This record gives sequence, structure tokens and C-alpha cells, in this order.
Amino acid sequence: MIKQAKALTAAVLSAAMVLSPVAAGAQAPGSVRDLVGARAAGGEDQLEYRGFHRISGHTEDDSKINYWWNGNTKECVKAVTYDGRFQSLDKTTNADCNQKGGNGDKAAAIAVGAVALLGIAALASKSHHRGDRDYDERGTADFERGHRDGLYNQPYHNYSRSDAYSSGYDSGVRERANQTSYRGGNSYGGGYSAYVEFNDLQGRERDFATGQLSSRGFAQLDNKRTDTGRYMTYWRAASRQCLILNSRNGYVVSLESVSARTCRD
Repeated sequence: MIKQAKALTAAVLSAAMVLSPVAAGAQAPGSVRDLVGARAAGGEDQLEYRGFHRISGHTEDDSKINYWWNGNTKECVKAVTYDGRFQSLDKTTNADCNQKGGNGDKAAAIAVGAVALLGIAALASKSHHRGDRDYDERGTADFERGHRDGLYNQPYHNYSRSDAYSSGYDSGVRERANQTSYRGGNSYGGGYSAYVEFNDLQGRERDFATGQLSSRGFAQLDNKRTDTGRYMTYWRAASRQCLILNSRNGYVVSLESVSARTCRD
């Protein structure tokens, strides 16, 4: 019995090692390879022209991470923008674009199953959703369940009365709104958060928008001028909202909700 267990463990480890290059070998697919190094503003227009649409995004340190999905070619691309340019455009798993998995995702699922067989805690989906929150295994599971419920517009079902579930639900609702921001007029929030609306400030004069953000409880953290406009970061501690405002020629061209960690680091 012991020999069989050792053999199974060895096989599982081998499978995980063989499958790990699936993620590590990510590279720009031919359909977007020419856009690496391009200005993000024009590059995003090109992505849309080629059939991609943005699924979700967040900020890590000084870089912006966005996931783009092409329904025609079934490609999910992770775009990393730094200093206003596409630093990388890597093909990633369909799951990162909230799509049903292809062959690469099946391999990843097998690897996750291998880890579970070894008794290691199950991997959570997209840990950046949790921001700077540090949960134990139960809390992580509650957060992820809440995030999925909020993301897919399911009823708030916090049967365990867990703060982690509530935070996850709030995170999911916000991501759902980000993914459908093209509709305009979004108002969203979930869990216990006293969420403050800001989408009505899109396209307004910058001075008016910044004054409104201040009156709504946001504090300005920084104000940077780049070749692509002016970027301001705002934080509202009461609702854990972190916003990045981009303006050009005195008008707001984008006002995005990003991970609270961006404002806390």
C-alpha cells in the first residue's frame, strides 16, 4: 500500500511538472505580436479592430493588466501596459477571460487536481481579486464563492455569515460592472460596502470631476503627467474604492475602478 501511494505521488508530481510549462510558455500569438511595444491607446483600438474585446483588468505596481478575448479565434490575451505602451501580449488560458476552457485549460485543471491529491490547499481563481486580504483556506473558499455569485449576478447567499463571502461578492459585482462599463450608467456595489457611484463623471471637465470625487469622500493620492495625458489616483477608505482618472485636454477620458491594493501599496 505504501509503495502504491509513493508511486501515485511520483506520478502526480511528474504530471504537474510536465504540465507547468503550459503557463510558463505563454507568448504573443501571431495575431497580435506586432502590437508589442505599441502605444496602448492605439493598440487597444487595433485589438478591437481585430475582433478582441476587453474582459477584465486591474493594476499591479506601475503596470496595467487587461484580459482580451477574441470570440472568433477563441484566444485569450493578457496585455501588460507600462508607461503607456504594450510591454507584452501573452496568450493565456480561456479561463482568464471567463470562458470555458480549451486544451490548455484541461491541462491546467489536471495539474490542479494533482496538487489536490497531494493534500495541498486548492488553488483559488485569480488571486488578484482578493487584493491585500489574507484568508485561511475556509475564508478563501468563501471569498471565491462570493466573487462568483457577484460576478454572475447570482443572489447574495451568505449562509455561513462570512465577511470573506461578503467581500468576495462585492469584488464580483465590481468586476461585472467593469466588464459591462461600455453600457454606461453603471451603478454597482455588493456585500456590506457603502459603495459610491462615479461613472457619471466620465467625459466631464477634469476640474468638475475632481471636485465631485472630493465631495464624495475620495482623497487624491497622486497626480502624474505622461505622454498620454494626466493620471490621478483616488482612494476612498470607507468603501475601499481605488480609482484611476485619466484626462486629456482638461476632460476625463477614463475613470476606472482598480484593486484596492493599488492605493494601499
